[in-house]
Amino acid sequence: MALLERLQKDLVDAMKAKDEARLSALRMVKAALMKHKVDSMKDLDEAAEMQVLKGLIKQRADAAEMFRKGGREAQAAKEDAERALIESYMPAAATEAEIDAAIREALAETGAASAKQLGAVMKAAQARLAGKRVDGKALSEKVRARLAGLLPG
Repeated sequence: MALLERLQKDLVDAMKAKDEARLSALRMVKAALMKHKVDSMKDLDEAAEMQVLKGLIKQRADAAEMFRKGGREAQAAKEDAERALIESYMPAAATEAEIDAAIREALAETGAASAKQLGAVMKAAQARLAGKRVDGKALSEKVRARLAGLLPG
């Protein structure tokens, strides 16, 4: 089922259940996807949908952090709940073992031996992890550490 169809079904379910918090979050996600669709003037493919969702997740995480710094725990909890809801529409996250295996295979494929080849290794590792949710920054740090010889291969 396409993401927008799934969102619409979940919206109807939330309306019937009178779940205002869920309904509000789902409307926000659908609005963001529709805005991207209108702005780009073409149908959303899966990669574009995931990019929009990643942006929304990052916004929620940043907002929750700021609310916590401001002593507004209730608002932070609301942002965390919305983030969790959005994450439920994302593909499964890659496990540590999958990430390590992808890095190992990428290193073997590229023959990289120095940090200068970080880009090539990252590209190969990300290709192996396609379809899984991966934090690019964490992946980059692992690849950098492996290239520097800090992590065992």
